[in-house]
Amino acid sequence: MSVGSEDDGKDDLYKLKAPTVLQRCAVLTLMCSESAMLRRWLLALVARVGVIALVVCCCLSLLYLLACKPQSSYSHEQAQVWAGGATSKEGYLALLQESEDTHRHYINSLSKQIAQLKEALQMRTQQLQESLEKARAKGVLPMGLEGLHRPQTHTDLQEFFKAQLSRAEVQSGEKLPSEYAVIPYESFTLHRSVKVYQLEMGLTRHPEERPVRKDRRDELTGTLEIALQVLNGPRKHGERRRRSYSPSDFIEGLTRTERDKGTVYELMFKGERPQDFRQLVFFRPFGPVVRVKNERVDTRHMLINIIVPLSRRADTFRQFINNFRKVCIQQEGKTHLTVVYFGRDQIDEVKAIMDQTSRETQFRNFTLIQLNEEFSRGRGLEVGARAWRRSHNVLLFFCDVDIHFTLDFLTSCRLNAEPGKKVFYPVLFSQYNPSLIDNNQSPFPSIQQQLVIMKDAGFWRDFGFGMTCQYRSDFINIGGFDRNTKGWGLEDVHLYRKYLHSKLMVIRSPSRSLFHLWHEKQCADELQPDKYKMCMQTKAMSEASHGHLGELFFTQEIQEHMERQKLLNDSSHLR
Repeated sequence: MSVGSEDDGKDDLYKLKAPTVLQRCAVLTLMCSESAMLRRWLLALVARVGVIALVVCCCLSLLYLLACKPQSSYSHEQAQVWAGGATSKEGYLALLQESEDTHRHYINSLSKQIAQLKEALQMRTQQLQESLEKARAKGVLPMGLEGLHRPQTHTDLQEFFKAQLSRAEVQSGEKLPSEYAVIPYESFTLHRSVKVYQLEMGLTRHPEERPVRKDRRDELTGTLEIALQVLNGPRKHGERRRRSYSPSDFIEGLTRTERDKGTVYELMFKGERPQDFRQLVFFRPFGPVVRVKNERVDTRHMLINIIVPLSRRADTFRQFINNFRKVCIQQEGKTHLTVVYFGRDQIDEVKAIMDQTSRETQFRNFTLIQLNEEFSRGRGLEVGARAWRRSHNVLLFFCDVDIHFTLDFLTSCRLNAEPGKKVFYPVLFSQYNPSLIDNNQSPFPSIQQQLVIMKDAGFWRDFGFGMTCQYRSDFINIGGFDRNTKGWGLEDVHLYRKYLHSKLMVIRSPSRSLFHLWHEKQCADELQPDKYKMCMQTKAMSEASHGHLGELFFTQEIQEHMERQKLLNDSSHLR
């Protein structure tokens, strides 16, 4: 009983525990089922939300396209408007309205772009101003940019143009102190090409500038193009129909430059009738002065090698040495003289002059090179330039034996020549025949008394390019003189043109301290016809001014007039 009862108790215990496990399994099964259902429900919900979002996006895109799509000419309203027919008044009005809307949209787009560009420009300007302010604070702002601390507006430019125009002699004249203060006009036409007629003839010695420089030609043709654009521009309201103007209608133009104000152009065109003309006046104002460079130039160590080609003319060389002693030895000291002598005649006299000068002044910067060749100025200067054997670069002054220079010229030579940048071509003052100028007065005036820059004393030798200052390195790099040139003339012109065709700056200006002393010119018979003609022209120009030559040519008529006037005066006194 006891055993049986014990087993029965165990069975009962087992029976009590077994249902509990089954219940737990059922619960777990139920929970798994509910979790699967929850996942399926969530997936369905996500899918529905995605579909709804896609539909919403499509709707928004469609609405955006409908809102941005330009109005179609085939819309319902347009169809109703055009119902009356293509030629009806309503149809034309609809077409005009559509065109106006299209242009309005285009204008709005351009306005937005302009606003964006203005904003970007203002930002850039602000950055520039900040950079300038920083540079100003550091003291490194370049000279001439002081006025850029504030932006110039269109109104500022208009005020500047108006100020320049009011100062210029365009609309009205101004009082002048004398006839020398008048700035002459230049006339130009378009006969086959641009021709400029000028009073200041300068180098060409012609009444017209020929050939006209390219920059000058472009300036005048550009002004003519602007004038034609004005003449052929849109008509004003109420103005009758005009004919079309062309360059063949241009008659004449006048131009004048006032260096501190600007350039004025007066253009004349043919009108619509034979006695009708159109006149246009333009003004090109100049801006204020802007400093480009401000630097110190030390000339104490700039040695000048003066190269003189020579043949015979010992007396003239003695006169040259006297001037050399006064200027280069006694006052200056930083010079070297190189004489290239051709032939053997008078060579001993030239040596004696140089030796005597060296002994008396203790000056040793002399070089004498003798060539047993026919005289050639270009050949002599070439040999003298290449004979320099010192290591450092040297400034060369190509000089003739009949040239008189002062200390001021040596300073100009140093300041206006720079290696690799500038060469100096001074225009010297050439003397007339002193005996004709002074009417053979006695005693004959000294050289110092003859060095006067006056109209009747000489002229600017603007057709000569023989005297020049340049560094030896530039002369070698440019190729030197044309070695095929013999005798007198043209070798200096060829060298001058080489420099003009290079990147070096050519400084060409009159020099008040460089004189060509008069001497009787001999034109050799062996010269070629063109060179002989040039030599004779130079000889004629060097004798006297037109006034003095006229007095010599009309001496007899002048004398007869004087005698007649004397007889008339005597007869009037007798009465």
